[in-house]
Amino acid sequence: MLIGEVARRSGVSARMLRHYDSLGLVRPTGRNGAGYREYSDEDIRRIFHVESLRSLGLSLREVGQALDDPGFAASELVDDLVRRTRDRIARETELLTRLRRIGAAEPGGWQDVLQVVALLQALGSESPGTRQSAALSSAEEVPVPVEALVEAVLGETDPNVAGALRWALARSDDGGGALLAEGLGSPVAEVRVRAVRSLAEIPDDEATALLRDALADPDAAVRGYAALALGARGAADAVPTLVDMVAEGTNDVDAADALGALASCPGSADRITTGLVDRLARGAGPSARRRLAQALADIPGTMASRALVELSHDEDRGVALTAAYVLRLRDAR
Repeated sequence: MLIGEVARRSGVSARMLRHYDSLGLVRPTGRNGAGYREYSDEDIRRIFHVESLRSLGLSLREVGQALDDPGFAASELVDDLVRRTRDRIARETELLTRLRRIGAAEPGGWQDVLQVVALLQALGSESPGTRQSAALSSAEEVPVPVEALVEAVLGETDPNVAGALRWALARSDDGGGALLAEGLGSPVAEVRVRAVRSLAEIPDDEATALLRDALADPDAAVRGYAALALGARGAADAVPTLVDMVAEGTNDVDAADALGALASCPGSADRITTGLVDRLARGAGPSARRRLAQALADIPGTMASRALVELSHDEDRGVALTAAYVLRLRDAR
């Protein structure tokens, strides 16, 4: 077949066929009666082989090697193609994410686009100061997209930068609750802690519901931050976790303060006292009993007073003195 007919039947342009010829990749091996070069059946099969290999992402040089070198290692080339394809997908996915975030910021012009791009790059900087400045800049006219803030706060290890990111997230229109919920599902406990601490600064019902879910987390730190946040919101669900925190000495002062604040809610004081007394009954050691006695100081009601009277006769002198001191304070009030 002549080049024009081969182009029509194969779908490969005549220009590309001439390019293959110039490279020595596919050369017509026959000639017709008029002296024109013709493609043999074998030449046409080679064209289809070239096109098949090109569709895998091989360069023309690699295609030539694959077809002409008997010792060419096909498996090594395929492995390399897999690696290159993964790298390309990662780059394109990163680009797509960046473009979506720019679109989410609803830029009004190219100046806004450039500002968002600069902020996104700053959030990924190696400098904590640069990342913190980017987070604080989110309150300006062109804000940092919420998705970028959530990704940044879930991965941030610097406490100052993390605080700025949580502040920025709480001030955003969206709040990022749904995205932070994905963080709560992370297999990494540190990421779940960051998600809970961010939710703690978002004062809406969605965040409160997610914090309640976090009370069942297997990690004590996640449960603790969730309980403290819920206690500040007046959620009685947090009481058992807060009691455990007092007994175990984990943020026990904050936990006791949260219990004291919750005790002011109608009907909560006796429930909190019951929780503290039950924890005492489960064989708490002297240090835990002292902390539990201190926590009872801010719980109103006769039930708490009776528990303190009993603790004032504790076999451990430190526990007894603590309970007696708390009772004197209560009487003075």
